Amino acid sequence: MNHNPYNTSDHLRFIIPSLLGIFLFMTPVSSGDGMTIPIAVLAGWVQTALSGHLSAIMTIIIVLTALLTVIAKIKGPDAFSGTPFFHELFYKSTFWTITRVAAAIFAVMVFFRLGPEAVHGANTGQLLLGDLLHVLFAVFLFAGLFLPLLMNYGLLELFGTLMTKIMRPLFKLPGRSSIDSLASWIGDGTIGVLLTSKQYEEGYYTKREAAVIGTTFSVVSITFTLVIISEVGLGHMFVPFYLTVIFAGLIAALIMPRIPPLSRKADTYVSDSAGGVDEEIPEGYNVFTFGYKKALDRAGKETSVYKFFKEGSQNILDMWMGVAPIVMAFGLIALIIAEFTPVFSWLGMPFIPLLELMQVPYAEAASETILIGFADMFLPAVIGASIEAEITRFIIAALSVTQLIYMSEVGGLLLGSKVPVSLIDLFVIFLLRTIITLPIITLFAHMIF
Repeated sequence: MNHNPYNTSDHLRFIIPSLLGIFLFMTPVSSGDGMTIPIAVLAGWVQTALSGHLSAIMTIIIVLTALLTVIAKIKGPDAFSGTPFFHELFYKSTFWTITRVAAAIFAVMVFFRLGPEAVHGANTGQLLLGDLLHVLFAVFLFAGLFLPLLMNYGLLELFGTLMTKIMRPLFKLPGRSSIDSLASWIGDGTIGVLLTSKQYEEGYYTKREAAVIGTTFSVVSITFTLVIISEVGLGHMFVPFYLTVIFAGLIAALIMPRIPPLSRKADTYVSDSAGGVDEEIPEGYNVFTFGYKKALDRAGKETSVYKFFKEGSQNILDMWMGVAPIVMAFGLIALIIAEFTPVFSWLGMPFIPLLELMQVPYAEAASETILIGFADMFLPAVIGASIEAEITRFIIAALSVTQLIYMSEVGGLLLGSKVPVSLIDLFVIFLLRTIITLPIITLFAHMIF
């Protein structure tokens, strides 16, 4: 009896794509802006090459999405029935149809600078259409195309088996989620959300697991944290700053899955036919050999180059047309509220006594930055940069990273993805993360300064 039914090509089919995926998504490389990953370098080249045209390209994508969604809505459930992918992409509920139409109107107003300044100002519409959506266009182009390298060639199966003993007891998650977390941490939170959404759709995560991973581990990249700490004039303190962020983030990751709203999410899969992942190790195998066997079995199913590029292209369209309108609609509304109303200042008032109790200098000024991060992660650093006390600027910068949910990117992406979280869920999670991580960050800050 042959105990090793695999030949050399089976091993190579797992090893080569997986190593390529690790290189593209998880290997830190040096660039002009510091450390980043190859996917981000490729995205940067595209952004530079198309810099004068990306706002127009994104406007066209968002308007086209709205038109096709409205056509699908008028046609009814049979719309695009010949191609299930396009049916899924464009046949949406009334709420999401209205959202996409609103996004198209916003995009046209911003691009042509029509209507009130609040819509197309430098810190609202232009920030989104002229900056963030440029990044998303380029990152989605390469992340979408190469995502199958991480997902389809056995890497998740191997890591899933190896990491089960850590991820299950600590975070109540399957071992394969360790790859999502790592891709976020080293690469970008957007990549983590995309990976999580795809895994959930394919039946590997329950609703609860997908919601936990998407809202707990989609951390911003190391590169972006460097931008945040530099914005508040403390770039020289990056190492203690990043260690503080990691520690506070891990404590939040231990607590959040165990309390509502995440603990109340159903432990059911996206469909009845999805069964998740069997994490039992059969007799005759150890953790590594069984993980490696599962990886080879998974890689063996991928035999078509056409299928690879078809899936990659569908990922790209899914991200561009599914996610960009959500970011445009919700991100712009959140930024207008943050920029032109005192809502976030009012919401921050209850934090003044807490900050004073924790002996944070300039507590009132700091309180205004605490909840504004829900609109955009960068806003607290921009507003807090003028506060004189270094310790306060340090706390504001670290908190803005550990809060994790912000509507102009990760929040918008989560709402646009298949991950089962609502806008209310996201705001409650954002508040809970703030309450959990603020005392930890403040304690570290008092030890450092």
